[in-house]
Amino acid sequence: MRLLLVEDDNHVAAALSAVLARHGFDVTHARSGEEALQALVPEPEGFGVVLLDLGLPDQDGYEVCGKIRKRTGTPVIMVTARSDVRSRIHGLNLGADDYVVKPYDTGELLARIHAVSRRSVHEEAAGGAETELRLGPVRIELPTRQVSVNGTVVQLTRKEFDLLALLAQRPGVVFRREQIISEVWRTSWEGTGRTLEVHVASLRAKLRMPALIETVRGVGYRLVAPTA
Repeated sequence: MRLLLVEDDNHVAAALSAVLARHGFDVTHARSGEEALQALVPEPEGFGVVLLDLGLPDQDGYEVCGKIRKRTGTPVIMVTARSDVRSRIHGLNLGADDYVVKPYDTGELLARIHAVSRRSVHEEAAGGAETELRLGPVRIELPTRQVSVNGTVVQLTRKEFDLLALLAQRPGVVFRREQIISEVWRTSWEGTGRTLEVHVASLRAKLRMPALIETVRGVGYRLVAPTA
């Protein structure tokens, strides 16, 4: 996923960009509101998420958020040290999709990024856009919850389908184990880790594509889109 990071502090941006890159994000760094708006001009739908710090040197972050929302529907997550409720409400009213208060936990930030991007995908599907995902020979039909490989239907359990559909929404992006457990099993990580491993192994076997789901040691899993 391509992500636009709007942050005037180069040290903060460098550290965060490194973390995001390790989790599969292609990060573009804008140091000001104007740079952010310029980055969106040639390809307004080219980014999956905009991570917008409100403490910018040239423009008020809220103003930048409003301008971004006028030119693109890309999800925007505001990042700020302002923790009062009024500030959060103001940001959401301007069109922000989420609001993260500094200092934040990196795991939480990653989960929120994935959450708003998935929400955007679901809204597009609900609006009559994409209703199926194609990954080489793999076809995932979202409305009917049917999966086929080279035209042959593969019988999956409900959780297996949910796991595959989650990973397939963002091929190449690493999903943290905790995030997968939260989204697919609607519970916490404790005591569920082995269940996730079993479901991943089952998917690899049923699809007969062991390389489709890659284990990222110490982090989670990502789907590697086949070329044929």
